[in-house]
Amino acid sequence: MTGALCEAQEGIPPVGFWREHLPYRTAIDVAAGNNKIYCASPFSVFSVDLSENSIHRLSRINGLSETGVRAISYDEAGEKLLIAYTSSNIDIIYRNDVFNIPDIKRDNIQADKTVYNIYPFHENFYLSTGIGIMVIDAKKYEVKDTWLIGHAGNYSKVNGFTTDSLFYYAATEEGLKRTLLNTANPGNFANWQLLSGANGLPAGACTNVVNVRGSIFAMTNDSLFRLNGSNWVFFYSSSAGTIANINTAENKILISVQEPGSSRVMVLDINGTVTENIQGGISLPAKALSYQNFYWVADRNNSLLRYSAGNIQSFRPGSPDSIATGQMLVAEGIFFASAGAVNTQWVAQQNGNGIYKFAGGEWTNYNVRTIPSLDSLKDFIALAADPSDNSLWAGSFGGGLLHVKNDNSAEIFKQNSFLLPDAFDLSSYRVAGLFFDGEENLWISNYGAPQPLAVRKKDGQWKRFSVPVFLNENAVAQIIPDDLNQKWIVSPKGNGLLCFNDNNTLDDLTDDRWKFYRTGSGFGNLPSNNVLCIAKDKNGFIWVGTDDGVGVIQCPQFVFSTTGCDAVLPVVQQGNFAGYLFKGEEVRSIAVDGADRKWIATRNGIFLISPDGEKVIYRFTEDNSPLFSNDVRSIAIDGKTGEVYFGTSKGICSFRSTATEGGKTNNNVLVFPNPVPPGYAGVIAIRGLVENAIVKITELDGRLVYQTRALGGQAVWNGKDYKGKRISSGVYLVLVSYDNRSENFATKIVFISK
Repeated sequence: MTGALCEAQEGIPPVGFWREHLPYRTAIDVAAGNNKIYCASPFSVFSVDLSENSIHRLSRINGLSETGVRAISYDEAGEKLLIAYTSSNIDIIYRNDVFNIPDIKRDNIQADKTVYNIYPFHENFYLSTGIGIMVIDAKKYEVKDTWLIGHAGNYSKVNGFTTDSLFYYAATEEGLKRTLLNTANPGNFANWQLLSGANGLPAGACTNVVNVRGSIFAMTNDSLFRLNGSNWVFFYSSSAGTIANINTAENKILISVQEPGSSRVMVLDINGTVTENIQGGISLPAKALSYQNFYWVADRNNSLLRYSAGNIQSFRPGSPDSIATGQMLVAEGIFFASAGAVNTQWVAQQNGNGIYKFAGGEWTNYNVRTIPSLDSLKDFIALAADPSDNSLWAGSFGGGLLHVKNDNSAEIFKQNSFLLPDAFDLSSYRVAGLFFDGEENLWISNYGAPQPLAVRKKDGQWKRFSVPVFLNENAVAQIIPDDLNQKWIVSPKGNGLLCFNDNNTLDDLTDDRWKFYRTGSGFGNLPSNNVLCIAKDKNGFIWVGTDDGVGVIQCPQFVFSTTGCDAVLPVVQQGNFAGYLFKGEEVRSIAVDGADRKWIATRNGIFLISPDGEKVIYRFTEDNSPLFSNDVRSIAIDGKTGEVYFGTSKGICSFRSTATEGGKTNNNVLVFPNPVPPGYAGVIAIRGLVENAIVKITELDGRLVYQTRALGGQAVWNGKDYKGKRISSGVYLVLVSYDNRSENFATKIVFISK
């Protein structure tokens, strides 16, 4: 591979706006036209502008209807790109507009509506689906017709579609079929002739069909046949590997062959002569095309590749390698996410995608592809940033503990360390929770070990602790400290929640104390024993997320007193009814922002609730926001900027919120944007403030324009005065006060209204 164009992501969005962090390493389809190359990943689409040599992302953030792409096709005559989603939803992009066609998705038929192939022809797109052929009118943006061409009109999967001067051809699971272009009713199965099983074309499923300069080629059983008159002649078969796709370009056939260690794209002329064997840099080609004297390959491991004269160049937007299914965190402005997973029964899923780091607009991926020694470390589900140097520690559910240093070197702790293997699987070292305390000691949840709590002290020495109560599977997971340096530990498998107090004497086990939280008054009063997550808020309260709502432990200082400290189940008013907070909801992740508000991840989207939990401020779902999926697994917040990251089943996205962490002084106040440009419709963020400061916007003569209170360390302003009128061009002062102290000048805002 001779070079790569890797586009860094755009900067942090304005308050109230979103950005995506989707994976682009895997490419599944490619199309070309209008001096652009379009490449599809399983999640979204990006384009390469050949005149500017630049990459542009397309996602729900900037107008697409969904996340999860199945196929794409470009109609060069109509300048239209069709995107078929895994849900069978359809978008057509014409210039800068997106037209959605949801009819196929909404159809309630109980059959395979997956789109397997797209063929543009005469202002229509012909979709090969699991039930037949769907005809999309690209001019009216609607489903024009449905052709059910299976035997007796039954559903039959169609794998490919093409035309010549006389016929429509469909590659189906029943074989290759055709009908005349001028057939009055091509939707009638009786008008289709089965070609397979006669005249040299083998019987059985036909996996693709293409037209090369008027010649029809059909693929069956990994062999390619050419129609010669009324007979079929064997044309090509791969001696090794699997043919993933055949495509055409001018008078050439491009065959994508997948074979471990020897994948390639074969380019054949009309006579079957191999004119190119594209192999170097290719891993798992999904589809190839030729455009403007270059070959372009969608590769499942290497994104989009361009080939010419023996040179291969990679085109890929900067991105994580895959979605984040484990923990996420932000430390010193650097975002980390883990890709590992366990199922609801805490069985490892063998996810080898590793860990992602996002810093300065650039992504770094840590996995076996970048660090070969990580070959045995899968399912990273726990993360912690080292406070001494912000290097990363990661827990693998089976592979032990990983330390990625700032020079990107890796140190692995497994059987060579103080970690213990699972009691029932001595080859499995399971780390399910990590955090650093104020003394820079690393605490570790060593799931399944006889002594499941461990600590690696700052000096490198280790200590282990036994839990004095029975725990199913000795299951321990997320671990956080409270303001008293007590450790709160999630115990999965329906065990509950643990609180551990070492009395600040790590080496003296005799003064250690444990408290076990479960359901029931006097036993902890949790809403459920199936605890999924915990978080500490700015009052020092411990918020507990379970599969049946939320509990709040408001008196951690009395956990070990004679009176104890049960969880409180917050009650919220919903219309004329009152109920427990998130009753019946699976609360998977809780994050606390700079204004002490709680961001809640559930199976049904994202909730932002007030500090006391009594009010829902936002609710984000797929229907009312660019959120990729309602299935949200984790949340992390950048306290300095207010950007909130959401890990969903369809990828990571983020939202710039109104709250940031408050500072100790107002000496580093920053306004964004500044100057405020003409036509700007977003909010103006004033951050770097003392927590919950009072902010006044005045004219230069002191006349008050607007007043508000900061959310944590950030105030927001819509650029209007108290009467709702857009302010005029000019320079405005930002005055800040706190705790009834005198107002201090903090900064200026330049406003350009025209």
